[in-house]
Amino acid sequence: MPRPRLHDDALRARLLEVTSRVISADGESAVTVRGVAAECGTSASAVYALFGSREALVAAVTEEGFRRFGAHLDAVPRTGDPAEHLAALGMAYRASALADPHFYRVMFERGVDTRSARQRPTFLALRDAAARLLATIDPRKGRARAEEAALALWALAHGLVSLELAGLMPGDERARHERYRATLLAAGPSLLSGR
Repeated sequence: MPRPRLHDDALRARLLEVTSRVISADGESAVTVRGVAAECGTSASAVYALFGSREALVAAVTEEGFRRFGAHLDAVPRTGDPAEHLAALGMAYRASALADPHFYRVMFERGVDTRSARQRPTFLALRDAAARLLATIDPRKGRARAEEAALALWALAHGLVSLELAGLMPGDERARHERYRATLLAAGPSLLSGR
């Protein structure tokens, strides 16, 4: 007979959620195993059983953020129109950040190495969509410029979303949505062309 499971996926998810909120609000140094466990109504030993260490718990929050972000990007259907597909990925970026703001902050405010971030499936999806669109403009240079263009598009989306999460974008949700979309559509082509 298999050994009974002491800690389930629901507890793991709660621990990740609480830890993401602590890091987002007070920084990584504010995370303590006892504090997170207490807020989740469990013991420190449960945290260690699920994650192994405080550092592994914090790393798991980052991974969970990228997993959730990836799920938003994966939900974007690849269309026959590369420009439309790239714009939809940009909108999914914002939707992911707004759905999970604490995870978003942890993902990008923990001092993530940009080289490793550029190897993640989330960035590769953006780079490949940029390459696909650039190939329609100049088939010889599309692939070569894709990484640079994707970095520029990422910076644009990240900056806009970060301003919104900080409460610095005026208007209601609809106005902010439209401003984000309009900015992507206006600035995106320039970033792709390198002008």
